Amino acid sequence: MSFEIKAKDLLGRIGKLKTKSGILETPLLFPVINPSIQLINPKKIKKIGFQAIITNAYILKKRFRDEPIKLGLKTFLDFDGPIMTDSGAYQILVYGGIQADQKEIIEYQQKIGSDIATILDIPTGWKGNQEVAKKTVKETIQRAKDFFKTKTADNILWVGPIQGGRHIDLVRESAKIMGKMPFHINALGSPTEVMENYRFDVLVDMILTAKKNLPIDRPFHLFGAGHPFLFALAVALGCDFFDSASYALYARHNRYMTENGTWQLSKLDYFPCSCPNCSNKTPQDIISTSTKEREVFLAEHNLFVCIAELRRIKQAIREGRLWELVELRTRSHPALFSALKKIRNYTSFIEKINPTVKNRGLFFFNSTSLIRPEILHYRNKLFNNCQPLDNVKILLLLPQTHKKPYHKACEFKKIKRLLNKFSDEQKGAINIVFYSAPFGIIPLELDEIYPLSQNEISFPVDNETKEYIAVQILEYIKNFHYETIIMLYDSALLENKLFDLFRETFERLKIEFYLIKMETEIHKDILDCLNNILKKT
Repeated sequence: MSFEIKAKDLLGRIGKLKTKSGILETPLLFPVINPSIQLINPKKIKKIGFQAIITNAYILKKRFRDEPIKLGLKTFLDFDGPIMTDSGAYQILVYGGIQADQKEIIEYQQKIGSDIATILDIPTGWKGNQEVAKKTVKETIQRAKDFFKTKTADNILWVGPIQGGRHIDLVRESAKIMGKMPFHINALGSPTEVMENYRFDVLVDMILTAKKNLPIDRPFHLFGAGHPFLFALAVALGCDFFDSASYALYARHNRYMTENGTWQLSKLDYFPCSCPNCSNKTPQDIISTSTKEREVFLAEHNLFVCIAELRRIKQAIREGRLWELVELRTRSHPALFSALKKIRNYTSFIEKINPTVKNRGLFFFNSTSLIRPEILHYRNKLFNNCQPLDNVKILLLLPQTHKKPYHKACEFKKIKRLLNKFSDEQKGAINIVFYSAPFGIIPLELDEIYPLSQNEISFPVDNETKEYIAVQILEYIKNFHYETIIMLYDSALLENKLFDLFRETFERLKIEFYLIKMETEIHKDILDCLNNILKKT
């Protein structure tokens, strides 16, 4: 197997996966094909833009027996691209069992010519308790071990599912063991009921626990994720593939997908979409058609929306703007926004993989953006790598300016002219640091390093961000050995109530503290402070 990563952002990546029938570009959605009740011909699905499809090997075996073997899977489904097959595990989850064992399912997938195939795992599901979940993990791991003794085809990419469900400790155990086996792809098993219950926060735990314990360069599949409003979040968490029949299932219930949610066709006065289906039709036009025509129209539209969102995600990865897209999408539903907040628990893991430099500057909207891995990366680098200088005794703490980099702003140039009144030795005793949103502390020397000047933030800054800035100021000062601090105070970045904490901290550290408010003659006040301090030294 060859999986080449071409671009990445957060844990998302554009990759090239080589199969025996062609190369697939990730992130990728496999539309589910059910030959018995298929609304849209697979050829049309490929024409819409999908590179590959998925079908259920157990259903093929049960209903069509040897016909897919004789014709070959591609001819049988009328699709000339790569085809993935699931094993029937979902039927085990729904019905409690199937009329086949793993050996039969493995052999059948090899005979019909699957490009990507799945072992017959035992899904944990949503309702199972810890003991039931343990049994599903144990049995799936045993089946995975047995699989390598029985498989014969070497030209198929095999999927090893991770079980454990909402029991995160079991997901961790399953991922560690399955990750050591030579599967080409790993997948998260049993997420469907989690998503149906809108427990996207639990889904974050499941995905990232699995990702942390699997080989990071191995492709990762999320079973059953077929709604476009979830794609950006899932890709950001490291999911390379999805599969779903939602496009057709929603159509049968007159449900119209958008990248931000779902509408009932009867509630629409206008189509908020310019896909080929919607561009010259109205909801009333479609409501008046036959049931079959309406279902086909909606299924095709749903596919157009899915492919458009995947392309949007790929472009965001290229530009380094995946986080911005995730923030936008997760605001379409409170449950998704809860999932975004849950990422806070995994920022350290994401920070290690997230690219440190991107093609575009970053956008910060409010305190939610503080959990971006770029914030943690900068903070770690600042406090681990910056060392205090022996001759520096005075900290001149300045607020950010509207212009970036800050040292090129006219406000700073005026202050710099003040400093030129002092000797080189006196200036050497002064360290200039900016405090700003969202990074907190930015020493003058780092002012132009990406992304400290390559970002935009919305004003006014919210209280949580102001508190974060204050915490970073205090942590920075505690790590260095200043004797005196001159702070130019900007209420847009710091709350008044925080200064009691500042004064208490500085008194405890025996640091002399001067506070200059923006409303005063700041340049004269700074000059007077520096004159008084330098005379003492």
